[in-house]
Amino acid sequence: MAFEPFNLSGKVALVTGGNRGIGLGMAEALAQAGADVAFWGSNPRFNDEAKTRLEAYGGRVLAQTVDVADESAVVAAMAQAVAVLGRVDSVIANAGIGGGAPSFSDMSLEIWRRVLSVNLDGAFFTCREACKHMVARAEGGDAGGSIMVTASLAAIEGAARNEAYAATKGGVISMMRAIAVEHARYGVRANAILPGWIATDMTAGAQSSPAFAEKVIPRVPARRWGEPADFGGIAVYLTSDASTYHSGDCFVIDGGYSIF
Repeated sequence: MAFEPFNLSGKVALVTGGNRGIGLGMAEALAQAGADVAFWGSNPRFNDEAKTRLEAYGGRVLAQTVDVADESAVVAAMAQAVAVLGRVDSVIANAGIGGGAPSFSDMSLEIWRRVLSVNLDGAFFTCREACKHMVARAEGGDAGGSIMVTASLAAIEGAARNEAYAATKGGVISMMRAIAVEHARYGVRANAILPGWIATDMTAGAQSSPAFAEKVIPRVPARRWGEPADFGGIAVYLTSDASTYHSGDCFVIDGGYSIF
């Protein structure tokens, strides 16, 4: 008999930053596994492209143009997703931006606050609204749910010239653990995903750097850049019933980079 928990038919997943990169990689796997998918992105053209791609798997797809740094936009978008799709079983707070500086001493307050507004405030707004919905469902007799946050190796390693980005990623891990403890009574679990060096728009500069290719990628035991599709499996697992007792954890997906 086939192992069925990874079949996501009947589940609804929401992915922020789901129109490109890691977010789209996760959304695509969720759709392939049978889930209906809502995703948020700030670029309407990318949203349209991703929607067409996801609809090819046969499930319902809701594309929403959302700036996660805007609290009112997040509140409205979560309400719309629930209204259109009926429920939300898993939420992946994945939307994020980079924001480095020539040095920490040269980092401007504008950069610091912009990175925090998207990566940390945006994750807070998203997770808070998701928890409101999941707690309300649990109090109505329908317990369960999965919260995921996309962090980074920058949260646990020294990311020179990227202190703002690192601070946000460490912050979402701490927030995730608190969510996991507080919401376990409602059947809601929370976990974090920590990507390593992944080929996305955010790492385009590093991908085109000969020095980076010579000095950094050879330190990855897998000997390659990660791809967005490498995050599909963990998204499916954490959305599925196979992970109902797995909470408060950090999943490092980096091809072995952090242990080498």
